[in-house]
Amino acid sequence: MEKFQLNILGCGSATCTTQHLQTSQVLDIRDNLFMIDCGEGTQLQMRRMKLKFARLNNIFISHLHGDHCFGLLGMLSTLALLGKTGTMTIHIFKEGAEFFKNALDFFAYDMPFEVKFNVIPNSKAVIYEDDAITVTTIPLNHRVPTVGFLFREKPKNRHINREMTDFYNIPIYKLNDIRKGADFVTADGKTIANELLTRPADRSISYAYCSDTKFSKKVINAVKDVDWLYHESTYADDKYLSARKRGHSTAREAATVAHEAGVKHLILGHFSSQYNDNTRFKTEALEVFHDVTLAKEGLRIDLTK
Repeated sequence: MEKFQLNILGCGSATCTTQHLQTSQVLDIRDNLFMIDCGEGTQLQMRRMKLKFARLNNIFISHLHGDHCFGLLGMLSTLALLGKTGTMTIHIFKEGAEFFKNALDFFAYDMPFEVKFNVIPNSKAVIYEDDAITVTTIPLNHRVPTVGFLFREKPKNRHINREMTDFYNIPIYKLNDIRKGADFVTADGKTIANELLTRPADRSISYAYCSDTKFSKKVINAVKDVDWLYHESTYADDKYLSARKRGHSTAREAATVAHEAGVKHLILGHFSSQYNDNTRFKTEALEVFHDVTLAKEGLRIDLTK
């Protein structure tokens, strides 16, 4: 399996504390880094986790609350000081693009790399695509326009069965087509089925990021059958009313989304600073869903498992 790794840089909510940094994650997909949200402390945590700044070319901002984007300007400034070249694309709402463009024009007008702003909608849309993955927005239910992001690998090529391709003397230049599913026709016109020449492809991985949001049936439909779901769990059961009022979810509600959507694994995060011990989030979620991981700074998860 090719690399598809989640790195948790911060998993706290509104404020930085000695326990948690503000929200940020980095997906490492085949050695290309994709950042999701950029709260304060993000660039420091990247150094602690030894993530390579040069491999970061896309940053996705879910919404314009400070705990999800206040680290962005500092991150871009540091990249400039490190001599980054090429292009950095910020996927963000229109108002955020305008704000950060003005800030960069003031503080970092001589950037050695180009900053592009991809304005995203507050609706479902494919906002990024390359040879390996697509990224689709997931409309969430928060106090301000907010989206999650669904990262989904494209179908992968099949594996060559070298013993069989050698047996049929298949030229090297034909192997790429065969990996993609083509049959092979011999010189005497005999068709050799692809299933004889290859082994099944590795499965494609899907990862959904949903923070910040109230419990939502629309989210359940959007993340149906994904492999991994990160869902905010700002509060435990004791502060259910606070969750409703502030546009957040409890751990139990996050687990309900995972259960009803039929996902394989659930990661909880965006923990309120009102809790000194996060184990209660997992305890309450496990009453609803069977596979729960608590996010924490420095955590790396191999999503191919």
